[in-house]
Amino acid sequence: MSQGSGRAADGQSPADRLRALILAGEMAPGQRLVEGDLAELLQVKRSAVRTALVELTAERLVERIRNRGARVRVITVAEATAMYECRMVLEGLCARKAAENVTEDEAEQLRAIGASMEAAVRDGDPLRYSQLNERLHTRIREIAAQPVAMEMLEGMHAQLVRHRFRLALRPGRPGQSLPQHLRIITTVAGGDAEGAEAAMREHVMDVIRALGEGDELALGPLPAE
Repeated sequence: MSQGSGRAADGQSPADRLRALILAGEMAPGQRLVEGDLAELLQVKRSAVRTALVELTAERLVERIRNRGARVRVITVAEATAMYECRMVLEGLCARKAAENVTEDEAEQLRAIGASMEAAVRDGDPLRYSQLNERLHTRIREIAAQPVAMEMLEGMHAQLVRHRFRLALRPGRPGQSLPQHLRIITTVAGGDAEGAEAAMREHVMDVIRALGEGDELALGPLPAE
């Protein structure tokens, strides 16, 4: 594609494409975002890159440093912990709502995800486990049908997903979190609203505790919470 205003063939804007690169970990926290380099990478004009950076700065995915330009925003453990504390409440609410709303077909879908998570742990496949973990949380939010909570959680997810905490790289972490996820599935699928909220809160609290025990950042892939 020649340099232009910049929508790709799939309809994505430069901001969409840059956001996807950041969220996928293709651009590390703290990495400088040079307009000329990005224009060449995305095959768009520098003005389009500038507009994209303004949009992503508003989303707090990018930050501007005085006299140094733009970079992928760095998040500290303290800030991540604060976000997880908010997430704990919202995820708990969604788990409760999901348990109240769940149909038998949806319950079977959750149980199938749980079985696949168990298989991923047995096979030592943390990347697969991570994908299933994301799918489980997303499906619970969908079943909950609480759009305000979902929107707030998606905003926090965008802040957290691209920062690779050493928590996620610790050997054995998927096996540690698996029983927590299975309990969430059992309570939601069983229609136990109170138990589902408690199980979800306990899971996110365990993530918070683990964050406090680890180093700040790791730039590798994020296998699992």
